[in-house]
Amino acid sequence: MSLTEQVMEQVMKRNPNEPEFHQAVKEVLESLEPVLERHPEYVKAGILERIVEPERVIMFRVPWVDDNGKVQVNRGFRVQFNSAIGPYKGGLRFHPSVNLGIIKFLGFEQIFKNSLTGLPIGGGKGGSDFDPKGKSDGEIMRFCQSFMTELYRHVGADVDVPAGDIGVGAREIGYMYGQYKRITGLYEGVLTGKGLTYGGSLARTEATGYGLCYFVDEMIKAKGKSFKGARVISSGSGNVSIYATQKVYQLGGKVVAMSDSNGYIYDPEGVNLDTIRRIKEVERKRISEYVKYHPHATYTEGCSGIWTVKCDIALPNATQNEINKESAEILVKNGCWAVGEGANMPSTPEAIEVFQKNGVLFAPAKAANAGGVATSALEMTQNSMRLSWTFEEVDAKLKEIMVNIYKNASEAAKEYGYEGNLVVGANIAGFKKVANAMLAQGIV
Repeated sequence: MSLTEQVMEQVMKRNPNEPEFHQAVKEVLESLEPVLERHPEYVKAGILERIVEPERVIMFRVPWVDDNGKVQVNRGFRVQFNSAIGPYKGGLRFHPSVNLGIIKFLGFEQIFKNSLTGLPIGGGKGGSDFDPKGKSDGEIMRFCQSFMTELYRHVGADVDVPAGDIGVGAREIGYMYGQYKRITGLYEGVLTGKGLTYGGSLARTEATGYGLCYFVDEMIKAKGKSFKGARVISSGSGNVSIYATQKVYQLGGKVVAMSDSNGYIYDPEGVNLDTIRRIKEVERKRISEYVKYHPHATYTEGCSGIWTVKCDIALPNATQNEINKESAEILVKNGCWAVGEGANMPSTPEAIEVFQKNGVLFAPAKAANAGGVATSALEMTQNSMRLSWTFEEVDAKLKEIMVNIYKNASEAAKEYGYEGNLVVGANIAGFKKVANAMLAQGIV
């Protein structure tokens, strides 16, 4: 049995009933065999055994009072996975599906994603099984204050800097930041994704979606293709999907389908982004409302059906494992020639295999969606310097980072005999930087 297989066996034994975490670890470990052959020092120092074990796992109770005066209790998490190259960095997710396994999978992915950005940030992730949907502003504020009342003792500008994720936008970040400041008396860059009036960065909202398109554009340009005239599917309708769609239009493509957890819309004329933003950001309603404004479009129940829509480029921007083997086969059959992952681990291993076997250009999440955390790190820099950069400055830095991530992943794949395989390339490039830092710091 190889070392990677032994480590995987140990991970499954120590972390039962955490399939997403197992999936994320397996996908990375499978890429590292050739690296370990060339670098026996990693094996000797137990890098693999250490990197799959979080440095710290924090679980806590979050009691709060709803508008009816009833006490509610949720569970909070923060997994501080690896700080070899910088303070822990990774979002907070508020969603009923959140459990320890989900947070560990996201935190593990974050180690390599953050490494790929070239910025000094380690990997972490957190959240709660609290569902902000249908809650009043007062309920969300009371929950966020209770959540931060425990979390504050584990975070700090040079320790752990959370950001937003699913269910955590500017409103939630604001409530948590206010509570952190109230408890500690510190005005510091402890959270990113803040409002522009109190230390937020321009282009942070757009960053993950824009970064995804910059990466995919670089990937397809290398094969002589472009977004111009391409039909694109962008699943989801949160920040990532909305701003990826905006960037697709700027690059000359046309987004014909978007979704939410209930279903998807298909607009052959191209999805009207102003309408989507009004529905999602202002009215906070379901995407089915779109057809009221655009009767020529169609709405279909069930979000997984979005992958049956014909497209050239698919951007899964909603959630983990949204594209399975069957959906991947339909996409290939319908002529899809590129896939860019905007969500975290949105394609199953079987789906990725289908794409790779059929020559579909594939941009893996840990590389392609690193734009959000990269811009969060740029926000940290601005906070430390007490400066605010223009939108254009941040956007230019973001584009440069995404182009470099593509270049590094592509070169690492080629160096280890997997030319064109960006999954392997991203894993290797992200891993080596962290492994070398761990090696330099001794057995800790």
